[in-house]
Amino acid sequence: MIDETSLKMSKQQPAQFINPETPGYVGFANLPNQVHRKSVKKGFEFTLMVVGESGLGKSTLINSLFLTDLYPERIIPGAAEKIERTVQIEASTVEIEERGVKLRLTVVDTPGYGDAINCRDCFKTIISYIDEQFERYLHDESGLNRRHIIDNRVHCCFYFISPFGHGLKPLDVAFMKAIHNKVNIVPVIAKADTLTLKERERLKKRILDEIEEHNIKIYHLPDAESDEDEDFKEQTRLLKASIPFSVVGSNQLIEAKGKKVRGRLYPWGVVEVENPEHNDFLKLRTMLITHMQDLQEVTQDLHYENFRSERLKRGGRKVENEDMNKDQILLEKEAELRRMQEMIARMQAQMQMQMQGGDGDSGVHGHHV
Repeated sequence: MIDETSLKMSKQQPAQFINPETPGYVGFANLPNQVHRKSVKKGFEFTLMVVGESGLGKSTLINSLFLTDLYPERIIPGAAEKIERTVQIEASTVEIEERGVKLRLTVVDTPGYGDAINCRDCFKTIISYIDEQFERYLHDESGLNRRHIIDNRVHCCFYFISPFGHGLKPLDVAFMKAIHNKVNIVPVIAKADTLTLKERERLKKRILDEIEEHNIKIYHLPDAESDEDEDFKEQTRLLKASIPFSVVGSNQLIEAKGKKVRGRLYPWGVVEVENPEHNDFLKLRTMLITHMQDLQEVTQDLHYENFRSERLKRGGRKVENEDMNKDQILLEKEAELRRMQEMIARMQAQMQMQMQGGDGDSGVHGHHV
């Protein structure tokens, strides 16, 4: 009887925790798996800005990159509307899920850039938008509730260069120099199917030479680590050699060589979007996906920190836009001018009264004499 009771008690005792690993193993090698699970659960955020003249295929390329339609109701303005058109900012956010991994992608388009006759100030709106996102992030980061900060900072800017010129235009140089300390610039040659292979290589070399000549800082891919496999090292080398990326975009499926491909159909044949021998579309997408984390880190550690340190140097005061304050400055100047005129008028009146009073006194004194 006693044996049966002791047997039952031993069965009810909780099972002992057993180390599943070999002796001498602590277990922190599993930390990357924990970070991976947490990151996948939280999801990822990325903001991509596209800048370039109208008609270079920006919208088509973005839709091709992420296999989605970000601009279903876009209306293209006529030439008359573009004459005095100002640059607008259009941010489209889409939630993309692939194999359980969620990406909150925000694409910032800049319709109107380079369209007007006078393009002198056309990129001030874009710079203001980039600074506003930094400002918002700094405000949220300095607030009480910092748990759910939405990161809308611009992590990458695809700058579209026209294939029809002989390199960079003055507007291209001025714009890239204005933003290269604020955002990661990736130069892209649009509509590369208008160029022969020799013309493409010549244009790439010309653009790189001009970027170096004007000291423009574009995004440079980080070198592959020594412990990376040879395939990744070779991929990184090829991606670096392909900058600026010459791309072709299309959302149409065409039958070529017995299979459906996305491409452009011409009388002489088919340009396949995802064929590395035809253009750099696949390389551009690979660069963006494989270096998305690095683009975010450079934005955080370099561009945002520069902005943050500048703000702290100014004691947290925000520098207002000169254009926004122009009317206020003029009103203040006019008010100051009116005050000066009133003061001069009062002084003249006082001097006149003193002179009249002096003449009266001299007359009285003469009578007594």
